[in-house]
Amino acid sequence: MISKVITALFILLICADIQAQQTLRRAFQPANVVNKIPYGNNPKAGHYMQAKDAKIYYEVYGKGQPIVLLHGGLFGSTVEFADFIDQLKPKFQVIAISTRGHGKSELGTEPLTLEQRATDAMTVINAVTKDSVIVLGFSDGGYSAYRLGAMYPERVKKMIVIGAGEVRPGLRVFKFTAKMAMEMDKPFWEQQLKLMPEPNRVEDLFTQVANCYNNVTVSKDLLSTIKCPVLVMAGDKDGGNPVERVVSAARYIPNHQISIIPNTGHGCHNDNFAATWASILPFLKN
Repeated sequence: MISKVITALFILLICADIQAQQTLRRAFQPANVVNKIPYGNNPKAGHYMQAKDAKIYYEVYGKGQPIVLLHGGLFGSTVEFADFIDQLKPKFQVIAISTRGHGKSELGTEPLTLEQRATDAMTVINAVTKDSVIVLGFSDGGYSAYRLGAMYPERVKKMIVIGAGEVRPGLRVFKFTAKMAMEMDKPFWEQQLKLMPEPNRVEDLFTQVANCYNNVTVSKDLLSTIKCPVLVMAGDKDGGNPVERVVSAARYIPNHQISIIPNTGHGCHNDNFAATWASILPFLKN
């Protein structure tokens, strides 16, 4: 009788684990795209750090040279970096940060800025390591990476930035709403809202991100101050951050490399991970 109970409990635990793994999916991916490890909601690797007015969630995997992952905004989450984490964690210490207002991180009370997000990232970095780090940022995370590299040159060894070009007020109008996002990818947002500590503030998140990018300037004044080597990447069919603006941003960085992934959109790493990884690997090894 006892053995039957133990067996039943074991089966329930397996089913619960499978169910937990399937709660996280990537934005704009088929519903069956799930990960063996629930990145962004993994109790075995998850930690919190207080960064001024917000509690920031992050996960740590592997050992070695620290590499910080900064995901995209709004539709972004740690799970979009699943392929990167899988490849990196055998040889690197991966520090995957959930941006404030995303995933399990709080939004905080102060208006969103790139400086604020760079400070959040450095607060987490300091909690994990005293070494200099490699930073990999996508889209919104790429802009945060630019600011992080400019603000903390002594702590950023090199950077990989995907889909983050020049931006200035009036160049592109940001007016996306939570309702629009839900209509575009309801399953993704349903699972993200379950992770958020303040799901009732999701519209506030969209408003603050829009205010940030409608008023921010990322161009020569910032980019020319970045000292470390930077690999700037883009998909050649990126409609939001066209290749021309991404290449223009790269040209302002003194020590830059450029990689354009053909036949991919904004998230080139999700559209064609193999090609993206093939471009990144030599940069990591140098």
